[in-house]
Amino acid sequence: VAVGALFTYDSVIGRAARLAIELAVDDVNADRTVLAATRLSLVAQDTNCSGFLGTIEALELMEKNVVAVIGPQSSGIGHVISHVVNELHVPLLSFAATDPTLSASEYPYFIRTTMSDYFQMNAVASIVDYYQWKEVTAIFADDDYGRGGVSALGDALATRRAKISHKAAIPPNSNTEVINDVLFRANMMESRVMVVHANPDTGMRIFSVANKLQMMASGYVWIVTDWLAAVLDSSASRDLKGMSHIQGLVVLRQHTPESDAKDKFTTKWNNAARSRGINSGLNSYGFYAYDSVWAVARGIDQFLDNGQQVNFSADPRLHRSKDSTLQLSTLKVFDGGEQMLQQLLLTNFTGLTGLVQFGPDRNLVRPAYDILNVGGSGSRLIGYWSNYSGLSVAAPETLYQKPSNASSVAQRLYNVVWPGDSTTTPKGWVFPNNGQPLRVGVPIKASFKELVAGGRGSDNVTGYCIDIFNAAIRLLPYPVPCQFITIGDGKKNPNYDDIISMVADNL
Repeated sequence: VAVGALFTYDSVIGRAARLAIELAVDDVNADRTVLAATRLSLVAQDTNCSGFLGTIEALELMEKNVVAVIGPQSSGIGHVISHVVNELHVPLLSFAATDPTLSASEYPYFIRTTMSDYFQMNAVASIVDYYQWKEVTAIFADDDYGRGGVSALGDALATRRAKISHKAAIPPNSNTEVINDVLFRANMMESRVMVVHANPDTGMRIFSVANKLQMMASGYVWIVTDWLAAVLDSSASRDLKGMSHIQGLVVLRQHTPESDAKDKFTTKWNNAARSRGINSGLNSYGFYAYDSVWAVARGIDQFLDNGQQVNFSADPRLHRSKDSTLQLSTLKVFDGGEQMLQQLLLTNFTGLTGLVQFGPDRNLVRPAYDILNVGGSGSRLIGYWSNYSGLSVAAPETLYQKPSNASSVAQRLYNVVWPGDSTTTPKGWVFPNNGQPLRVGVPIKASFKELVAGGRGSDNVTGYCIDIFNAAIRLLPYPVPCQFITIGDGKKNPNYDDIISMVADNL
């Protein structure tokens, strides 16, 4: 039985996934408890990080009469290919397309075998809420993947009374100059909480430019989605110069529970990578790709056990276009596609990524993320987020058997070392670079000097009222620069009507 695979071979995700998929096919064919009388045959195509080429490769793949397709890794390509598989009734299982707008309601043959960014953005929003920040700047790739993720982030923040105060969209294939302009504008805004949702190539250049703009200094917060964890896990040797640009970042990574099976597979993957000269490491997407193959194998096994047969027939609508030079008539409809889809949706087994089971919304039933803090030449685990229990320092799988407690009191993370090697939680907000200080009028009276006293200038104003005001300012969750404007000479009391007029006249 032929199964297709569609992804970019030479990419952070693709290098891990390609070998994982090949090892999974070997393991399936060696296991007599699954597809005992049938061999799984893999047909792989390279999308080359291109929506156009990816579409062509997908059409060529569908000519091979595959019963399911594993991939693609790109959400943008996923949108296009989902229309093709819907027409040909071939289930599409994506281990890396995380865009929440890739939904079953629009694409019934699309099955996401990894976690949707809907959950990842809820994890980000939980972190923002945990530290009581109210505004963030979203820096994202201006494509389906980036826009879909940021839209989900806005919704998640709104439920926590926070918001995206500025959206910094970076067009595809942007050069350093464009990224510099986007970040410069973002740095002029009030928020110092930056959420980065991009692809690896663009993402690493974002940090390089941000470092030059001194945006990696103390007072800044950088929360990064799981693409950076994939880069770090895949780096066989850490580039210390590159690591210097990302110190203090908070990074999410798909959570995969520790298990003997996961450890054995990691060893097998590493040995195979060395023997094939692959100079990169395994990341979490490799685990999801491996489990995707097993989900397909189990689905085919049950499909055949139910007496179904693998047959393909011509699509009448495509056959009518036989005069076209595109040769669309070579594409066949999988007759048992609907039955295969239903078998796949009933998937229920424990894989390398934990429980592989789909809920009514076709999302994996236990979405969870590791939360990492980058420091030195690596990262350390500071906690977890799960849709069941929120933020915690206990692994999600240890909490599923306990009553759900996602209250704010129960939320906890270990301490973070922030950019600038600071252990003090940033306030997350400053006056914009083009903003004005808060001008505070201070009447200097002839009496009651213990309450307010002073001469000309902010530094010369003292007294009990000034101390109370400064203490209140320090309690704000963001810095507020103030300028005291003294009114009166201290010899006679100022006229309050005149003071009110000064405010109205903006003096």
